[in-house]
Amino acid sequence: MADKKRRIGKELIAAADWMLDDLRGKAKGGRTTIVLVPDVKAIRKKLKVSQAEFARRFHLNTRTVQQWEQGRAVPDQPARVLLTVIDQSPQTVERAVGKTLAAAARAKRSRTATRPAS
Repeated sequence: MADKKRRIGKELIAAADWMLDDLRGKAKGGRTTIVLVPDVKAIRKKLKVSQAEFARRFHLNTRTVQQWEQGRAVPDQPARVLLTVIDQSPQTVERAVGKTLAAAARAKRSRTATRPAS
């Protein structure tokens, strides 16, 4: 057990050393990926809306928006793309989301209308 702890400790130290070298630009091997995350709060403030309104308008979960803004969560790739488009053309996203929601509502109504009475 002590050998296993020593090995894990050495691996952790080696990983930390590699990260420091990477930050200093001296890392050898491995790959560094830089992920650009849109500034959700800045996008929302540019639109002059609350977190709840931003979430409603773009069909997002309010709690998720809060988590992104507070740095507790990072938007995944599809969300980053969506946020980038919202930043560039919010009206386009609103139109697309509105059409999608309207189509979903129509589909739900047609399923309910064709369902036999019980």
